Amino acid sequence: MRIIRSLLLAGGTLLLSMASFAQVGAPTTAPPELPAYEQPICPGDGYIWTPGYWAWAGEYYWVPGTWVMAPETGYLWTPGYWGWGGDGFMFNEGYWGMSVGFYGGIDYGFGYFGHGYEGGRWENGRFFYNTAANHVDANAIHNVYNARGNETGNRVSYNGGSGGIDARATSEEEAAAHGRHTGPASAQTQHAWAAHNDPQQRVSANHGSPRVTATARPNTAVHPKELPPIGRSAYKTGNAKLDQKYQKQQDQVVAKQTQDRQKLQQRQDKEHQQLARQKADPVKTQQVEQRHQQQTQRMQQGHTQQMQQMQQRQSSGGGGARGGGRR
Repeated sequence: MRIIRSLLLAGGTLLLSMASFAQVGAPTTAPPELPAYEQPICPGDGYIWTPGYWAWAGEYYWVPGTWVMAPETGYLWTPGYWGWGGDGFMFNEGYWGMSVGFYGGIDYGFGYFGHGYEGGRWENGRFFYNTAANHVDANAIHNVYNARGNETGNRVSYNGGSGGIDARATSEEEAAAHGRHTGPASAQTQHAWAAHNDPQQRVSANHGSPRVTATARPNTAVHPKELPPIGRSAYKTGNAKLDQKYQKQQDQVVAKQTQDRQKLQQRQDKEHQQLARQKADPVKTQQVEQRHQQQTQRMQQGHTQQMQQMQQRQSSGGGGARGGGRR
């Protein structure tokens, strides 16, 4: 699991765990070097590259880099990064925003060379790709340009500590962290969960050379049982009554979302049983699976929006905190 950095708010602290899984303490050993890999070709206009990284669930495992649709026009991805916290390594989760914030000075490649993003830019509502940093078919995507970046080639995957990258956030990067932004998209959390569940992605199995280093699109769930655990947040304002009120609201939402997952899984299981009785051909089975994936993704997108809206209400005053932003 990834350890989420504290989110400082003017009237309280909101610790989000929407993309967190089964964290067991902070690792005291540094994450492995970043593996060298080729970037898959961009699947279509509007996709932005999100680099691969080492995550933690009792041991390090590799989450493949992948192309993700930007959640909003103008949004760019700030990758997450590992940093030495004094007695262990902490993972600072990535986020989407209007500008790129600090990601530890880590050279993830493909435009993420330590500071900022040189893989592309937004112009008049369209994303223009830098073909010097990204694998893009210029015959299919015409909004391109070519500009060499300042890639270091350093594969160190963490900031600070012994052997880590020595870099600090600039004032612009600090501003990006405090500006309007949102956490990983639903497709990204599902993609990370799939890597979490793949034994071959664990460092104990791949010894720093993962089986899958990158994918053209996120690995998303087909059925509700394949979705990551429903994320929770701990909202602390210093006012016990407000905190209890928020926790009760969250418990109700989580219970309803869990029920939604169970009901959809039951319906899909019945369809699978019918296919088995009918001895359906592969084409029909594939069509049903595609429909199941669409159903699952629609439900998950709705659930993610519901959680985000609830958290926004809390941070904007519904739970006692006013203003502020994530960092």
